[in-house]
Amino acid sequence: MANLKELSRKPERFTGGHRACAGCSAPIVARMLMMAADEPLVVGCATGCLEVTSTLFPYTSWNTPFIHSAFENSAATISGVEAAYQSLKRQGKYDKEVRFVAFGGDGGTYDIGLQSLSGAMERGHRMLYICYNNEAYMNTGVQRSGATMFGAETTTTPVGRKGYGKKQFEKDLTAILVAHGIPYVAQGSPSFWNDLITKMQKALATDGPSFINVLAPCRLGWAFPPEETIELGRLAVNTCAWPLYEVVNGEYKITYKPREKMPVEAYLKKQTKYRHLFRPGNEWMLPEFQKHVDEKWERLLTLAGEPIPAKEPVATG
Repeated sequence: MANLKELSRKPERFTGGHRACAGCSAPIVARMLMMAADEPLVVGCATGCLEVTSTLFPYTSWNTPFIHSAFENSAATISGVEAAYQSLKRQGKYDKEVRFVAFGGDGGTYDIGLQSLSGAMERGHRMLYICYNNEAYMNTGVQRSGATMFGAETTTTPVGRKGYGKKQFEKDLTAILVAHGIPYVAQGSPSFWNDLITKMQKALATDGPSFINVLAPCRLGWAFPPEETIELGRLAVNTCAWPLYEVVNGEYKITYKPREKMPVEAYLKKQTKYRHLFRPGNEWMLPEFQKHVDEKWERLLTLAGEPIPAKEPVATG
């Protein structure tokens, strides 16, 4: 369990001065990881918002060894560094404990980098992969990704006379990583700092591959006031649009259960990418979104061995 007093005493290994948008949650996630780690880190980062805003030559926010990879190979790069480290240890040429972390946005993780992520996890490298998931390709112009949720308006899923946003539901990447049979998989949110940092500590302590999918609200693509970043994350969790859970050696555990599950409307109406859901003619979209969220939440409750709440009776006549 993370402790604020202890965390405040740790040296800053992700420093200020980066060029991320005001209210961007990606640097918050990076800073939380640096506070969670006790050992030296080697960090790799795919091309994306976090990389381009934190490494403007000749400056860097990373007060730790850092490698910039291409969009598709952050996991492959860090798995190679980890393999070299293990070789040096076996040869007796290096004896320090070091941890290895790869970062990628949802574009570089759900889509372009999925092959290198899958390979690194399957090979069993001792590394943590963190996806900061802002649900689109924000760095290149807010195009839809495999993580973009149903109905969202992006530059490649426009809303108009014939379009109503993204037609598909999001890919369940966390489930894909669970299917790899790796020791530690989790979903997190920077809005629940203790939950997320505790998961990071568990992942770094795992003797094998680990993966954390973090929902990272984007004030550019989601268009909300920058001071509402943390509130957006809380709404995502309290509506169960983004449940917090972990899977340790195949065992599911829900790490935060809302006292009262809120309707998903409370989360969506805060984002301009969903404003068309509330316009005349699109009344069918909100129930469709809610049904998808409810089904995923009930499936997760079942996997975690939790009771499924009784549904409210439907009024007749």
